[in-house]
Amino acid sequence: MQAIATILVTLIALEHVYILILEMFLWATPRGQKAFGMTPAQAEATKVLAANQGLYNGFLAAGLFWSLVHPDPAFAFQIKLFFLGCVLVAGLYGGATAARKIFAIQALPAAVALVAVLIAG
Repeated sequence: MQAIATILVTLIALEHVYILILEMFLWATPRGQKAFGMTPAQAEATKVLAANQGLYNGFLAAGLFWSLVHPDPAFAFQIKLFFLGCVLVAGLYGGATAARKIFAIQALPAAVALVAVLIAG
C-alpha cells in the first residue's frame, strides 16, 4: 500500500505542476482558454490573477514533492497529510465556487491519495 500511496502523491504533485504551467504560462493561449472555458478577452483580463493562482499550485506541488523526499518518515507522513489536505480543501472550494469539474479533477484525487496515505500509515 505504501507504493500506491507514493504513486498517488506523486501524481497529485505532477498534476499541480501542470496546473501551475497552465495558469502561469498558458492562461491566455488557446490551450489555457479551452481548459478554463474563457474567451481571449477574459483570459487577457485575468492573466495576472491566474499567474498568482498558478504560483500557489506550485507551492502545493513543492510541498508534496518535499513529503516524498523527506528523510524522516514520521515527518514526511505529516507533510503528506497537510499538503493533501490543502489540495482537497482547494478542490472542494473550487468545485463549489468556480467549476464543478474541479471536484473530479482536484478534490477526488486528493481524497483518494489522502486515504491511501492514511492506510499506508
